Amino acid sequence: MTPAAGNLLEIRGLRIAIPSREGELVAVSGLDLEVGRGDILGIVGESGSGKSLSMLAVMGLLPRGMQVSGSIRFAGEELIGRSPRQMRTVRGRRIAMIFQDPMTALNPVLTIGAQLAEALKIHQPALSRRERRRKAIELLELVAIPMPERRFEQYPQELSGGMRQRIVIAIAMANDPELLIADEPTTALDVTIQAQIVEILQRLQREKGLSIILITHDLGLVASLADRVSILYAGRVMERGAVEAIFHRSRHPYTAGLLAAIPSIEGGTGRLVAIDGVQPSLAERGPACPFHPRCRFALPICAEREPPFTWSDDRSMTACHRASDAPFTGALDAG
Repeated sequence: MTPAAGNLLEIRGLRIAIPSREGELVAVSGLDLEVGRGDILGIVGESGSGKSLSMLAVMGLLPRGMQVSGSIRFAGEELIGRSPRQMRTVRGRRIAMIFQDPMTALNPVLTIGAQLAEALKIHQPALSRRERRRKAIELLELVAIPMPERRFEQYPQELSGGMRQRIVIAIAMANDPELLIADEPTTALDVTIQAQIVEILQRLQREKGLSIILITHDLGLVASLADRVSILYAGRVMERGAVEAIFHRSRHPYTAGLLAAIPSIEGGTGRLVAIDGVQPSLAERGPACPFHPRCRFALPICAEREPPFTWSDDRSMTACHRASDAPFTGALDAG
């Protein structure tokens, strides 16, 4: 199987299971997605939906003991089954990741410069110490760090949250990767800093032809940055397609519920729409549609078997037994 034209990453039937005393617990089931060269894919879902876990599988960083099957093809090469040594030639060099919390992602006992230089030394050992320093300074300038020579000598705890996030992006970009996975890159940042991080990611994508996977809870961030979006729930894809199609003509009640929960910039006196209930635990997941206990549009069949994917005219895909009744956007209100 070769990747479709233009696709840098293709994931097919990804399944991640965790062995336990109660039996196998499936955290991600049948995940399909693809990222084109130079595209930005948004992955959206509640905590525990499998967003970060799936991308850790791409990076080869899942905890020991987890069972992975399916296919993850990067630039036509299969990644599942590669040894740790083989993955190290890809990870950090061709695929890089921005982890959720820059404070814990950075080493507090090493200077910013030392951490940048380490990323360069691992994959570009021919560079001299002087060359690594020069390139590290250039990376700090790339992500708009003021006074980069001074920041080079500082420790992470001496910098603000926004500065630390830029440092993490600089480290990820050290070896000019083809694919950047950004896990909640704007969490816990104020709106001004969020806008700056978004601008940096957009510039990197534009100037370097970078492909980006954006993992987030923020639908507004996806709308402003991504080309395509996949909506995950309980380890499964509920809906995927172009951002405009999914946000304006949602064909899945879960997506519609997420969109209805966003506060309107126009204000108003109505209450925000909430999705009742909670996501099922790993032990509660079965062959039925995982969203059916929380879905106000559920049918009896939803509790019996998982819905197949159906295509719509706008080339989006939806896993819902009521997809023919869609779109659901606007069907939920605050009444």
